[in-house]
Amino acid sequence: MAAIQLTSSTVSANEFASFEGLRQNSVKVSSFSPLKQNGLSLRSFRGLVKAATVVSPKYTALKPLGDRVLVKIKTAEEKSTGGILLPTAAQTKPQGGEVVAVGEGRTIGKSKVDISVKNGTQVVYSKYAGTEVEFNGSNHLILKEDDIVGILDTDDVKDMKPLNDRVLIKVAEAELKTSGGLLLTEASKEKPSIGTVIAVGPGPLDEEGNRKPLSVAPGNTVLYSKYAGNDFKGSDGSEYIVLRASDVMAVLS
Repeated sequence: MAAIQLTSSTVSANEFASFEGLRQNSVKVSSFSPLKQNGLSLRSFRGLVKAATVVSPKYTALKPLGDRVLVKIKTAEEKSTGGILLPTAAQTKPQGGEVVAVGEGRTIGKSKVDISVKNGTQVVYSKYAGTEVEFNGSNHLILKEDDIVGILDTDDVKDMKPLNDRVLIKVAEAELKTSGGLLLTEASKEKPSIGTVIAVGPGPLDEEGNRKPLSVAPGNTVLYSKYAGNDFKGSDGSEYIVLRASDVMAVLS
């Protein structure tokens, strides 16, 4: 196991001396509070320390097993929409790429279920999914098929085709004023949990390997769980979110 470097801001001298004897429940999330002060959550911290596994050049093939998929990660944008070169720290980490290999699928009950995406498909996946691998000089991601949120053949998220039990929602615009008529600043606007369904997946698989249709449909206005899903911004600046149908709490009318 790699060594963990501790600083005085998180662990005292006495705690450091007995670090190896600490019980698991004595380590508190608050120890990482300096990260939150810089606008980073603990979840973001885990993403920062995640390094790609480098596959030696002597290996020329990588075959995923089961319901896993190998995706060649799309290169991060090096320029802003205005053409300004972005420093590495400011480049948005891609959440998409091209499927280059798939596993043999899985068995559900007595049915053999193939992977629903094929080689060459452009996909979007969950932000913290999979294991990053450097293979043949390029960055790849090995992830489960269920971690792929949708197929996207264009550069605009509104064209995404959700997979399995995922739902694509266009987020309602935040209120510009309080109920008393006061204008809200960008920082004080509350993120909405309401939006319009744009597209839905074919549904999850039941115990016999058959698809179960979702209970929401395109055009529905829905209320969804506040901290669920993956956020995206469309080419027109609109906000979108892709989440599981189970995170949709109600249909509004």
